[in-house]
Amino acid sequence: MSEARYRLLNTATGLFYAEGLHAVGVDRVIDEAKVTRSTLYRHFPSKDDLIVGYLTQADEAIRTQVEAVRAEGASPDDVIRKVARSIADDIQTAGFRGCAFLNAAAEYPDPEHPVHQAILKHRQWFLETLTELFTATGKIDPEPAARHFVLLRDGAMAAGCLTDPKPISETFLRGIEGLLTYRSRQDPEA
Repeated sequence: MSEARYRLLNTATGLFYAEGLHAVGVDRVIDEAKVTRSTLYRHFPSKDDLIVGYLTQADEAIRTQVEAVRAEGASPDDVIRKVARSIADDIQTAGFRGCAFLNAAAEYPDPEHPVHQAILKHRQWFLETLTELFTATGKIDPEPAARHFVLLRDGAMAAGCLTDPKPISETFLRGIEGLLTYRSRQDPEA
C-alpha cells in the first residue's frame, strides 16, 4: 500500500468511526491526510469507494484477529471464548463508538448500495466463521448457536457505547459462556 493510500485510509478510519460517514466530507479527509484531491481520487474514485476501503480495512483487521486466535491451537470452545473476550475488550477501549459495520448500516440502509454490500460481506464471513467454530465443538445446532453469538455481539456493541461498558462486556461474556454451557448437552431432547 502506498504511503498516500495508507494516510488516506487511516485518516478516514479515525474520522468516519468517530464522527460518522455522512458527517465527514472528502475535503476534511484530504486536509487531515495532507494529500491532494487528485491523490484521493486516484486511490478512491468516490467517497463511497473510500468508505468501502475503510470497511474493508476493518474487516481485514477482524479476520486477522480471529485467525490469530484460531492459529493458537486451542479447543473450539476456547477459540469461541477468546473471540468473545476480544470483542469485550474492544468495547471497553477509549473512544469506543459501537460496531463500525452496524454504524455504517444505519447510514447506508439500501441493500444494493456498495457500502451496504461491504457490510453484508463482513457479517456473512463472521457468521460463517462462528458456524465453523461451533461445528468444530461437535455439539448440536451450530448454525443457531452462531446466530445467537452474533446477536449477543450486536447487542453488546450497541449497548457498550451507550453506558458503562464494563458491565456490558461482563454480561456479553456470561451470555457466551451460557451459550457454550447450554450447547454442552448432546441430546436436544434432554
